[in-house]
Parts: sequence; C-alpha cells; structure tokens
Amino acid sequence: MLGTFQQSNLRIEIAASEQKISDSLLCPTQFQNWLFPQSFSAGMPERLCPGTIFTSWIGPIPIQHQVKIVKPNELQMLMSKGVDGYQEWYWGEGWVQSRLAGISPLQLNLGQTLSLLRLRMFLASQ
Repeated sequence: MLGTFQQSNLRIEIAASEQKISDSLLCPTQFQNWLFPQSFSAGMPERLCPGTIFTSWIGPIPIQHQVKIVKPNELQMLMSKGVDGYQEWYWGEGWVQSRLAGISPLQLNLGQTLSLLRLRMFLASQ
C-alpha cells in the first residue's frame, strides 16, 4: 500500500441522544446521508453487524470495510484498499468519538474531521 501511516482521535459533543447517534452510525440508510459525497456498495443490510463487508468510494478510490465489533456504544471496522487500517467509533448521550489509523495516500484526519462535522449537522437537522 502506498501512502503514509496516519492516526487520529477525535471526540465531539453532539446535541443528540445516544440512540440517534447509534442509528446514525449503524444504519446504512442514515450514514449514507451524512457521509455524502462518499458512495457505498449496493445491498447493504438494514443495520451493521459483525461480519458485514461493504465498499465505499471517495471519488475513484475504493475503501473496503469489514465490521468486526458492534456493541451498544461501539463499532469497530477493518479497512483495506484505499486505506489499510481500522476505524473505531464510540458514543454516548451527547458525544461521539472516532479513532482512525492506517496507511493511505488520503488525508485521513481531514476526512475524519469533516465526517464528524457532517454527523453533527445531520443530527441537528433531525
């Protein structure tokens, strides 16, 4: 894999319930809205569960995601292709935290920051 090793940990406050945050992270019909313009493979399940594999694209760059852990307040995924690494999400009442590490030519910290801000805006509009 070409690129550099990058890691980032971000936590933000979000004016939303724990359940709304959970649904936004685990339900593909919801995260496809706030992760726009990122696109996703067809045939996604109603809710992510361990073993789910899907591909997203940032422009022409594919990122394959393999869901490893889904708990009431935690989501962990391995990533390959455009990013070789992992992403972890943790959340609670009014907050969400994302930890990301991997090798990629993409600017992971910038993408992670924009994703969290889009999530905050998406939940504020509901």
